[in-house]
Amino acid sequence: MSEQKRSTPQRSGASRQRRRSNASPRRRPSRRGGMPQWLSGWLEHMALFFSTLGARIRRIGPRARTVMRESRARNFPESNRFLVQVFLVIGGMFPMWHSLLHERIMARRRQRSHAAGEHEDRWRRHARRVNPFYFIGGAAVVAAIALFFSFYTLGTTVEYNGSVVDTVASAAQARKAASKLESITTETLGKSYEIAKDAIHYSTAFVRRSDVTDSTTFEQDLADELGQVTYGYSLYVDDELIGSTQYAGALDELLKQIKQVYASADTLSVDFVENVRIAEGYVPTDSVMNLGEIAEILNSTKSGEVTYTVVKGDTWGQIANNNGMTAAELEALNPGYDINRIHIGDALTLSNAVPYLTVKVTERQNYVEDVNYDVNYVSDSSMYQGDERVISKGSFGKADIVADVTYINGEEQERTVISSVTLSDPVAETRARGTKVRPTWYPTGSFRWPCSGRITSYFGYRSTGIRGATSNHKGIDIACSYGTPIYAADGGRVTYAGYKGAMGYVVIIDHNNGYVTYYEHNSSLLVSAGQTVYKGQQVAKAGRSGVASGVHCHFGIQRNGSYVNPLNYLS
Repeated sequence: MSEQKRSTPQRSGASRQRRRSNASPRRRPSRRGGMPQWLSGWLEHMALFFSTLGARIRRIGPRARTVMRESRARNFPESNRFLVQVFLVIGGMFPMWHSLLHERIMARRRQRSHAAGEHEDRWRRHARRVNPFYFIGGAAVVAAIALFFSFYTLGTTVEYNGSVVDTVASAAQARKAASKLESITTETLGKSYEIAKDAIHYSTAFVRRSDVTDSTTFEQDLADELGQVTYGYSLYVDDELIGSTQYAGALDELLKQIKQVYASADTLSVDFVENVRIAEGYVPTDSVMNLGEIAEILNSTKSGEVTYTVVKGDTWGQIANNNGMTAAELEALNPGYDINRIHIGDALTLSNAVPYLTVKVTERQNYVEDVNYDVNYVSDSSMYQGDERVISKGSFGKADIVADVTYINGEEQERTVISSVTLSDPVAETRARGTKVRPTWYPTGSFRWPCSGRITSYFGYRSTGIRGATSNHKGIDIACSYGTPIYAADGGRVTYAGYKGAMGYVVIIDHNNGYVTYYEHNSSLLVSAGQTVYKGQQVAKAGRSGVASGVHCHFGIQRNGSYVNPLNYLS
């Protein structure tokens, strides 16, 4: 029986891309009025069945005659076709049926020996003429019924808003699936939902068995028609819904690709720090998106603070530089902090955004590492205390290291040494350490703040709008009140103390270690050139001499003749 091809109208939404496990049912407009739809559909199917059956019988007629001829010639014909096999079985049993019927007729004739001879002859002729057709006709009817029910069955076709959704085994099954979908939609959307009774229609008739779908497929197809919820796969990061897709395995593949970016030949494991899970089930249709959008979200950031805790020796500028930002950017993230006075234990905000996914990678690394050498000291009375001099230089040893290194988003977090094999031993270094008492003016090698106050202008290029002021600011400006004490940042010798153009009244101190400090725009000076000063000694009073927009101390540092950012050196 040839099977007609039926086209399925394109459904709305991304859900139409899903392939059904069963053949798509034919969509047909609902017929209202006139002949009942179930009767019209049944008549159509029966007409189609008998026309197809007649065509098949006409095609097998010549073959049947051939089989009969071969059977009479005792050639024992064979065939793989079901109807031919039925015909051969019936034909093979016909001689036996004929013999049995003949015996019964003869027995009846003996019982009715008193009947007239003419009546017996007529009965015998009649029996011989009609008895084979009873069996052949009955077998044909049974075969036709069996053939019909092998291709057709009673089923219920469900329509929504005039479009065929699916065909299921029964109306009860369809209504049960629709009721279940209403409950799922209510739970998923968080609000009550019911399918409009006048929008859904059930019709029962004989249908092709191949058109009947199971209740699960019908439930999903009806959900696609309603457009409220969609059966799919949802990605959650720490119980936050990122997005959903209808394609099984797509989210697993996406997460696998993200991990592969961080993997290498030495990678032991790649994991996510967050709780990442994929849930299967119904989701709101508006949460379904393509994989590119989900990947873009996973690679972006969300609100969340990244902080740094201040430790001993930290400065505002140092913390900013170590985290790839300017002092002004760090100040903007931490309003209310005095950048000149931070304390150990202060928690500074470095960022207000964190990534959705934090990737943790563990690698097995094999490398050669330097082994530190020991330092031996000897006293030297000709050197000041705190000064050292190398007598014999040490050298590092070498060790072959195998270690497991853990990275989080590309930054090393932990290093665990698995094995260490020494390749060469280190050689100890000998140093002379000074014992001579250090003068109070001798430099310590570190710098203190010259005064307290708020920084009004940072190191680097600027636009002041003040006539005569340089756009390349070679220090920092610390705002303070008139007459505020100005202290030496470290011990050294005063090389200049006086008025110097745009600097105004300035003190310049050489610290005899490559560093020179500048203290500008003072109202008065308390030291003179050639004088030695110690760290913390007052050298001037703040003012606004020279080119200045207000009272402040311009503090600058030169290292080996070049100006450097003071915030990187102040402690």
